[in-house]
Amino acid sequence: MKQAVMTAPGKIEFNNIDVPDINDNEVLLQIKKIGVCGSDIHVYHGKHPFTSYPIVQGHEYSAVIEKTGKNVTKVIPGQKVTARPQITCGNCAQCRRGDYNICDNLKVSGFQANGCAQDFFVVSEDVVYPVDDSISFEKIALVEPLAVAVYATEKPGSLEGKNVVVYGGGTIGNFIAQAARCRGAARVMLREISAYRLQVADACGIDYISNPLDESMEEAAERVFGPEGFSVAFEAAGARPALTDAVNSISKGGYIGIVGVFSKAPPVNMAFICEHELKMAGSMMYKHEHYLKAIDWLKNNMIQTDALISKCFDFYDYLDAYKYIDEMNDKVMKVMINVNN
Repeated sequence: MKQAVMTAPGKIEFNNIDVPDINDNEVLLQIKKIGVCGSDIHVYHGKHPFTSYPIVQGHEYSAVIEKTGKNVTKVIPGQKVTARPQITCGNCAQCRRGDYNICDNLKVSGFQANGCAQDFFVVSEDVVYPVDDSISFEKIALVEPLAVAVYATEKPGSLEGKNVVVYGGGTIGNFIAQAARCRGAARVMLREISAYRLQVADACGIDYISNPLDESMEEAAERVFGPEGFSVAFEAAGARPALTDAVNSISKGGYIGIVGVFSKAPPVNMAFICEHELKMAGSMMYKHEHYLKAIDWLKNNMIQTDALISKCFDFYDYLDAYKYIDEMNDKVMKVMINVNN
């Protein structure tokens, strides 16, 4: 079978290796589509702090069950599926209390463990999710980033009737805005400096958009929310100005969820955090139930995805996909790799 290996930053080699064996509790997947995310690009540039080389990438994907171990009961050959890329220890304090998404020994396929950039990929039964046949392979490959948004929007508690601001219009930010709407938020505004990403947000049905280059946070909040303001914000850009805007503008007692990855530690106005009784919390990946909800929302057409898929590349053009993302910069959303059409 074919396999893509990143041997060093910016270098991908293609191998022809044997199809892997499975044990009694494992599943053999035939990989169909792989989504490329920002973390993959960090690996491509040699800037991911927790990845070494060589590494087989790929953690957002769709697949078909090729073969199952004799103890597997949840899925059968021929089913469309995806799978969580988390490999956890099950023994640390976080795992024992059910917070395996922040396992002390967490490994993620494509980063600390080899991923799915190959024809066939082996996973344990407990991380596999069957998906309705009506959902396309492209959409199935978006379950992983959507699950990030499902979890992030669960953490503040109920969003029913609340006003929400999302900073950052990439795939994750877009999904967070859509997820907030699915959870009953009154008004959701997405704030982003890229005109292209704002167009995509509009195409995905996000009602309120704002460009910091055109209006201040105060002007945008007044236009969209009026005197009521907003009480929930999500930082999905990893940008200091966005975090500053959130802290300075959110209603007293509000919640700020941190989902973006900051390359440098940003200064935070702790006086506002304290005196305004703001709540700020990080959000790391997802859990089992968030994959289930992401799949359900896709099945019921509650999430719009067509405008998010910018381009697909053939498997042997993997490196070209990364170069394309670099060249397009903020004029690209989700790029996918066709593994087995």
